[in-house]
Amino acid sequence: MLVADISDAAIYDLTPEVVRMKKLARIVFAAMVLFLLGSVPESGADGRRSGHGGGRVGVGVWLGPGWWGPHYYPPYYPYYQPEQRIVIEQQPDMYVQPAPQAEEQQIYWYYCKETKGYYPYVKQCPSGWMKVVPSPPPPSPSPPE
Repeated sequence: MLVADISDAAIYDLTPEVVRMKKLARIVFAAMVLFLLGSVPESGADGRRSGHGGGRVGVGVWLGPGWWGPHYYPPYYPYYQPEQRIVIEQQPDMYVQPAPQAEEQQIYWYYCKETKGYYPYVKQCPSGWMKVVPSPPPPSPSPPE
């Protein structure tokens, strides 16, 4: 079967103006379809949006000189400061020897010559008290074996 190239004008008996308008309408319609297909977001095979690593294909129309960059902005990833580690250095153990105690103060007994007695047995001494260094008690006899 032979297919002849017959234009719309011959079939429908259209004027050249109508043919040009239809051609322009087809071009505008095709441009709109391409523009809308380029703006549809990509989706994964399971219906969810794919994340990193998925390929992207886009069709777009631009006018003007040159390429002005992508029509999308890259995703924003917030900056997280790394966790700060706190290091506390242990000080070496330090042993401090206690300060030497002052020698025990000498204990005195107070003797009264007039009454021939010691304080606190004698409460008053008219001639004044005399300091006396006490003598150690005599050693106790050892028990028999």
